[in-house]
Amino acid sequence: MAHRPVRAPRLEDARFVRFTDDDGEHIHYATYTAYDGVDVAPQLLETKDFRTFRVTQTTGPGARDKGMALFPRRIGGQYAALSRGDAESTFMTTSDDLRCWTTPHRVAQPSRDRELVQVGNCGSPIETAEGWLVLTHGVGPMRVYSIGTMLLDLDHPERVLASLPDPLLVPSAEERDGYVPNVVYSCGGLLHGDTLVIPYGTSDSSIAVCTTSLSALLAVMRRRVG
Repeated sequence: MAHRPVRAPRLEDARFVRFTDDDGEHIHYATYTAYDGVDVAPQLLETKDFRTFRVTQTTGPGARDKGMALFPRRIGGQYAALSRGDAESTFMTTSDDLRCWTTPHRVAQPSRDRELVQVGNCGSPIETAEGWLVLTHGVGPMRVYSIGTMLLDLDHPERVLASLPDPLLVPSAEERDGYVPNVVYSCGGLLHGDTLVIPYGTSDSSIAVCTTSLSALLAVMRRRVG
């Protein structure tokens, strides 16, 4: 009987977040895709010192497919995360223990040409006074990727308050060619004062960084009515 050789899984698209628990304790988590060349599994990495790491498997209906991203604190006493459970839309899921995730609820689905194939997150939500700022990735015709934003309610993140009507970032002429062409993709942004810093990959060939004003970005995001 033939046996498939066991391969150490690769760590792909890790979304790191500095998590603050209700008691004020800080710990860094990363949700990522473990891929051994054949099978895909969502896993959780945790560390307090970036010297030692603990890896656990995530399970449940809310931990399917790729692109899971944790909120940086509990919401309503539970851990919360965004995911892409149907491989097309953005969902929200919750957990009591970070391991088993509940049935996800759809937050956003493809609604624009640039999201024709799928819409997901580009890392953990960033808390602002106006709501949770989420960097999103959309995949449009010919699998062209773009980065956008949406704003979620702080207490009820399943509610979308606003979204950017046009892409925040699209591949430039210099960024279109690579191992996977026409891609700009991020696994998380950083907020420094009013400056939003976005590290991103370009066509699986190089890394770049862009910055924008948070207040200016929020000002042009289109508010949803109702």
